[in-house]
Amino acid sequence: MQYFDFAIAVFATVILFIYGLQGFSSELQELGQDRMRAVLGRLTQNRYSGFLLGAAMTAVVQSSSAVTSITVALVDSGAITFANSLGVLIGANVGTTVTAWLVSFELTGVGAFFIVLGALIGVLPGPLRTFGKAIFYFGFIFFTLDLLSDALSPLKEDPALGELLAKTANPVVGALTGMVLTALVQSSSAITGLVILLVQQGVIDTQAAMAIIIGSNAGTTVTGLLGSIGMQPAAQRTAQANLLINAIGVLVFLPFTSQLASFADSVSDNPGVAVATGHLVFNVGLAMLMLPWTKHLARLLAPDGSMESGPSAV
Repeated sequence: MQYFDFAIAVFATVILFIYGLQGFSSELQELGQDRMRAVLGRLTQNRYSGFLLGAAMTAVVQSSSAVTSITVALVDSGAITFANSLGVLIGANVGTTVTAWLVSFELTGVGAFFIVLGALIGVLPGPLRTFGKAIFYFGFIFFTLDLLSDALSPLKEDPALGELLAKTANPVVGALTGMVLTALVQSSSAITGLVILLVQQGVIDTQAAMAIIIGSNAGTTVTGLLGSIGMQPAAQRTAQANLLINAIGVLVFLPFTSQLASFADSVSDNPGVAVATGHLVFNVGLAMLMLPWTKHLARLLAPDGSMESGPSAV
């Protein structure tokens, strides 16, 4: 195998995949940005409605980083309080699992259809133009997934690279790999998609995939931390809380990676669906663990009481 050519091909397709995700997220945000901010401010006064809102928005926008960044900005502007933002952050983790399901379904060929459809709608005037762009990028995501799958196929025939990737079956190595890769590419969805493709091709097993995904949850918090630089202390606390929530998820669930993988494999014979199931179970489990404690977490990070500047969380 020509390793340089292989690396360039994989990196190029990953970049295209991330570009598609960012473009899709950006167009949807432009389509309803003002409404999104208004709804966030109105519905986050209850931790459970905030959680559902964060999950729903992330499922639609396909980017937990985007929802987290918007939430941090809203806290900075005073539209919502730090305490009320925590439910949204927890919900965003659950919403991002939709990407894993979309990848696991192996919808080969639909990408080109949506690209053409989006391009045709995109030439129309008014809001339809933005809607067409969103459809275009939605198709672009699946089109690049097909390209990425083809680019990764040589891994099955290279024992050296296969042996190297097999080391990620060690939970600590896998989690660290997921953290670093996600921090670098600024997209846990991209890493999740890549991992599912590797599992589908038999390059890594479900246990390695789950370890990488658990680590990627913590790695994706870098976006919010960088975005909060220079903002108000409450906004910085929001980004820090996001890191703490996901770090707790790593510490709690990483020792049970093997059991989580075994359960996922028992649910489906399709390796992609199995990983998507494990991803969902992990994030729902983390949500159930953290959601009842948001007020305590807020007090821990804001002992001066500044979390209550605005409508209080319930």
